[in-house]
Amino acid sequence: MSRPARGGSRRGRPPAPDPRLELHYRHGLEIARRHPALSALDAHFCRASCRVAPAQGWALVDSDGCVHVNPRKLAEPREWAWVLAHCLLHLGFGHVPAARGERTAPDPAALAARCLVVSRFQQTLAVGTAPFALPESFPGGDEDQLAERFRRDGVPAPFARCGAGGPEPDQRLEPWPYLRDPADWQDVFARALTRAVSASMNAAGGAGDTPKGPWHRALDWFVSSYPLLGGIAAGMTVVADADLARAHRISVAAVNAAAAEIYVNPLCVLGEEEWRFVLAHEMLHAALRHADRCGARDPYLFNVSCDYVINGWLLEMGVGAMPPGLLHDPALAGLSAEEVYDRITTDVRRSRRLATLRGKGRGDVLGEPLPHPTAPAEYVDLDAFYRRGLLQGFDLHDRTRGTLPAGLVEEIRALAHPPLPWDVRLARWFDEHVPRPEPLRSFARPSRRQASTPDIPRAGRYFPPEELERCTFGVVLDTSGSMPARLLGKALGAIASYAGSRDVPAARVVFCDAAPFDAGYLPVTEIAGRVRVRGRGGTELQPGVDLLLAADDFPPAAPVLLITDGACDVLRVRREHAFLLPRGARLPFAPRGPVFAMH
Repeated sequence: MSRPARGGSRRGRPPAPDPRLELHYRHGLEIARRHPALSALDAHFCRASCRVAPAQGWALVDSDGCVHVNPRKLAEPREWAWVLAHCLLHLGFGHVPAARGERTAPDPAALAARCLVVSRFQQTLAVGTAPFALPESFPGGDEDQLAERFRRDGVPAPFARCGAGGPEPDQRLEPWPYLRDPADWQDVFARALTRAVSASMNAAGGAGDTPKGPWHRALDWFVSSYPLLGGIAAGMTVVADADLARAHRISVAAVNAAAAEIYVNPLCVLGEEEWRFVLAHEMLHAALRHADRCGARDPYLFNVSCDYVINGWLLEMGVGAMPPGLLHDPALAGLSAEEVYDRITTDVRRSRRLATLRGKGRGDVLGEPLPHPTAPAEYVDLDAFYRRGLLQGFDLHDRTRGTLPAGLVEEIRALAHPPLPWDVRLARWFDEHVPRPEPLRSFARPSRRQASTPDIPRAGRYFPPEELERCTFGVVLDTSGSMPARLLGKALGAIASYAGSRDVPAARVVFCDAAPFDAGYLPVTEIAGRVRVRGRGGTELQPGVDLLLAADDFPPAAPVLLITDGACDVLRVRREHAFLLPRGARLPFAPRGPVFAMH
């Protein structure tokens, strides 16, 4: 009997499966099951001989709780974890509810909208990584609003394949096949998520047998019963210390976003409903970053403005009961905190007599955490924590409670699109305005001969001089003593990195403080080494700009990058330009080019 050829298979038998497929899938399944909320969904997985799985995608989920996995798809373990979590979240979000009888499949717009909502939620879930490139940003709205928009305008290409099915649907409605009542996947997921968050909060807070105060019970209520703020509440700590409250003159409560702590006065007698209102008030102060949005405004009056807005929202949502004496004016409904600030500053003397939860004349948004024995040694990334908490709560919030205030929804959706880092925006500016030099091939400069064919010379790659002259840019550098040396080095390092990646060999550099100094063309990697912060007084950048633009060897289409701390004269740059400033600095004029704030 003849043997089959090596690497083949016996006639009638399928080829042996790749062991990596099974190993990576098993590891990914373990990662997904480690999440307590996902593991509570009593789903089963069909993979070995599955005929329902999408032919080109990774997996799909049906309404009886079965995840059908493509056995021929190769992915990394973390990618499988993302795919399986995506399918389980379809169950938990109620996209494939279990029911008996005939089922009507949703249309493509609804399928795309549901996948988009789940993928958006997964950005905050931190379970695995997507096996394909996700869109840079996701639109706001729930699946019904998105589906209506997609039916009207069509499904945009970036959102057409956000699911686990690839080009095919990853959701399937089937009649419930079991004798027992259909499962309520949405209720199971919500309860499991509540238990997981409560357990995490108790473990982080070291909860023991000590009786809880009404403020702690109010905080637990948010975690268990109010998803919009449940994610924020799970990471906040209530510090109830009468001595601390007395030392810092806290009448009822105050908050510090950096420490994620709410300081309450335990001697203040309030009911549990009133404590819910107070804690929700302070959590929104922290989550909406009111301390950072103050800018150049008066901190106390801006705090008062935010109080008016938040209290109006909480009354509209029916969260707890507002204690007597808090700031509320129905005439200010629908206004932002900045708009309220503009109104109350018309009568500053009256506004300064208004009281926040901390007391009259004192803001309840603290700039620094208060020292106490249980204070943590370090804190997490504020933007990531508060953005994740609010976005998760917004996605899970029970809409049967009524619609949320439009202003609050608008601010939460704005958090879903965080601003790009300054260095990423700078790189895009380079891509747009600084052309990449095109190399030429020539035998006049043959390249190193190949080891496999040492007798055959290859054409060398080089950049002609006229091409290098075309692909350059100018730098006007503020070298006065007021420029922070650390940020200056950071900016120059970024410039050198991006210019080097685009094969730009040199930039035309002008140093400016009290007078301009033309440094000519400098290699981009050596600009930082040539800088000397001189500090000879005020900065006059316009002579440096004029010197650069009038230079005969500076191309007429080359852009200009101006690096300054904002303490300069009013500039007029008659060509494409951009500014690099330290964070918080402002120019004394309205710039026409983009401004990158260095962090």
